[in-house]
Amino acid sequence: MRLRDKVALITGAGSGIGREGALLFSSEGAGIVAVDVNDDAGKETVKQIESKGGKAIYVHADVSKGGDCNKMVAAAEQTFGKLNILFNNAGIMDSNDDNAMTTEEAVWEKTMAINLKGVFLGCKYGIPALKRAGGGSIINTASFVAVLGAATPQLAYTASKGGVLSMTRELAVIHAREGIRVNALCPGPLRTELLMKFLNTEQKKQRRLVHIPMGRFGEAREIAKAALFLASDDSSYMTGASLMVDGGITAAYVTPE
Repeated sequence: MRLRDKVALITGAGSGIGREGALLFSSEGAGIVAVDVNDDAGKETVKQIESKGGKAIYVHADVSKGGDCNKMVAAAEQTFGKLNILFNNAGIMDSNDDNAMTTEEAVWEKTMAINLKGVFLGCKYGIPALKRAGGGSIINTASFVAVLGAATPQLAYTASKGGVLSMTRELAVIHAREGIRVNALCPGPLRTELLMKFLNTEQKKQRRLVHIPMGRFGEAREIAKAALFLASDDSSYMTGASLMVDGGITAAYVTPE
């Protein structure tokens, strides 16, 4: 029970990494604040947690809005009395996100608002709560694309995740002596609804798979396990780090035949 008596707020908890993280954190003893904009999905996550004997609440929040982020943190403290773990995981990948010439400003702005501003707002309102709890762990979902360029572009998404990585490092340094650790989780390509909608043809999928040394897409539950490590005291001497969970893609120059 690595998270016994801890309280974790997870954004994007209705699916993918967020749901798997919520289920895993709960099984390790944490009370869960499941946050999403999809009410049915978020409530289903809570239902699954409660069916296994865990404690969880659902909060509807758009992470691009400061008022919503303030509300979700307040709900955590009102329900559980504290907040120990903040998992800023919510994100989007727009199917119209391409290169600088073809990506519309609206796509750029929406992607930045959720993927980057959403992490900022989560920290803006979450860090004071962590301080009130005597410290804690912040996990920001970035991506392997934050450190790699791609000839098959998703420019707004890539730029937003690069921003998450930079912001994570700075926050880690600012709060290092306050008992607050801030780390980035960098998944590789995953077999989640988010990516599979973007890679909507077999050709697009194979274009990615050929560069992954392990030869497969990752699973959300594999990323959740890495998030658990960052959330728990197992990573007590880690802050400002970027944890790559990517099937070897960032290590590869020439991939296996």
